[in-house]
Amino acid sequence: MNPEEKYSISGPINPDFKFKKVSSRDLEYYIRGLQQHNKFVLSEAITLIESQNAQKSIKAAALMDWAFDHLPKDSLRIAVTGTPGVGKSTFIEAFGNLWVHHGHKLSVLAVDPSSQISGGSILGDKTRMTTLAANPEVFIRPSASGGTLGGTALHTKDAIMLCEAAGYTTSIVETVGVGQSETEVHHMTDVSLLLVQPGAGDEIQGIKRGIMENADIIIINKADGPQLPLARETQKNYSNALRLFHHPVEGWSVPVVLVSSIDHTGMDEVIRHISDFISFGKNTGYFYTKRKTQEERWFVKQVQRLMEKWFFSNIHIKTHFEKLRQQLLDGKISTPAAIRKMNNIFEQEMNP
Repeated sequence: MNPEEKYSISGPINPDFKFKKVSSRDLEYYIRGLQQHNKFVLSEAITLIESQNAQKSIKAAALMDWAFDHLPKDSLRIAVTGTPGVGKSTFIEAFGNLWVHHGHKLSVLAVDPSSQISGGSILGDKTRMTTLAANPEVFIRPSASGGTLGGTALHTKDAIMLCEAAGYTTSIVETVGVGQSETEVHHMTDVSLLLVQPGAGDEIQGIKRGIMENADIIIINKADGPQLPLARETQKNYSNALRLFHHPVEGWSVPVVLVSSIDHTGMDEVIRHISDFISFGKNTGYFYTKRKTQEERWFVKQVQRLMEKWFFSNIHIKTHFEKLRQQLLDGKISTPAAIRKMNNIFEQEMNP
């Protein structure tokens, strides 16, 4: 058998595609690559931390310890959220090129929704940022959400740290764009940009309150051509609606900016508002407090994930769980009764 045939992929995407098995990399390989700002090694490092393999997880943990000790003193993390079709990728390309022109090194972590059926993801964001992707000062990494709620992937925050350790001082996180669950990214970034389309003023009621409250800057995208008058009306509607919301940073008035990613208008204004917000946050202490709170929240979430993993890896608990679930499906036990029994089993396991 041809060695490559052993690793051929069978599936609906491309059954004729074949790949070779890559030899295992040691920790020094990743550290040296990140120190040299090597994009390919950075991409491999993110793949490493996303791996579910036990041996790779140990290596990933050591790499994250190193990355934590080598974070830049002054970094910026930007969230770009908005519903599908609002033009997030187009905006990021136009904004990113201008941002890099101002002397920044930029990483873009674009999260794509995973299929609930196959678990796969198209990961097409990079193909929509061709000019930005070709810039040597830019690193773009698409990742599948893996079913994680909140518009981000499971290891997005870890990926941000790896990018910063590799020398990228600004990170943009482009969320899935499913609307109702887009607030998680707020807990791993410094400034949140909410993109809306002209004519979206009537949809304000359909936007989750938390998304509006977490928006630090609102951008009316596609404000060009015949849509410009409609964009101005939308700007007015959002400005009025913002009076009903209380922003976490006392004294900050959320700006609503008209932007055209095609004509490149409004980008300088967005950059100015970002700079103003970060300066305002640092002067009031909000910036640093938020960073500390984010670390605490990430710790709690990861511990909860580890507890869930431990819970279902315990044979005794798993056996009873599957038995109760089947009884529930067969109508032999009520849901409240099954929950109480599962709670008793858990308590017995914790207090033998």
